[in-house]
Amino acid sequence: MKIILTQEVSGLGGPGDIVEVKDGYGRNYLLPQGFAISWTKGAEKQVTVIRRARAAREIRDLGHANEVKAQIEGLKVNLTARAGNGGRLFGSVTPGDVVDAVKAAGGPSLDRRRLELPGAIKSIGSHQVRVKLHPEVTARFDLKVVPGK
Repeated sequence: MKIILTQEVSGLGGPGDIVEVKDGYGRNYLLPQGFAISWTKGAEKQVTVIRRARAAREIRDLGHANEVKAQIEGLKVNLTARAGNGGRLFGSVTPGDVVDAVKAAGGPSLDRRRLELPGAIKSIGSHQVRVKLHPEVTARFDLKVVPGK
């Protein structure tokens, strides 16, 4: 089955890639989850639009990735979250919350899917967060979760 990926799929490719997969994998997983669309001649024309959006969002090259890494690692990122007694949060910190906190701290806009959180963040304190900017470049920064609201 020929499909066009709309999102990054580990082991297959990125948005806009045309790949061949087993029928069951495509029909039962990729298409219902919204990770891909069926390949047709008309849909292939949409690939250019998907690739253009991907290029605008993506890190240009290794040098650019290192610049962004230096910028991220120099940030002091604080995130305010509601917490109860003992420092336990009401809910947990999501990758979207972390992206907003990085932007508020003066950092670059990041893709939440590239963040690697150390499990579920459910307590106040300092947590190590990794961002995979490029296949060869990973940035690390400390996220300080403070009680508030």
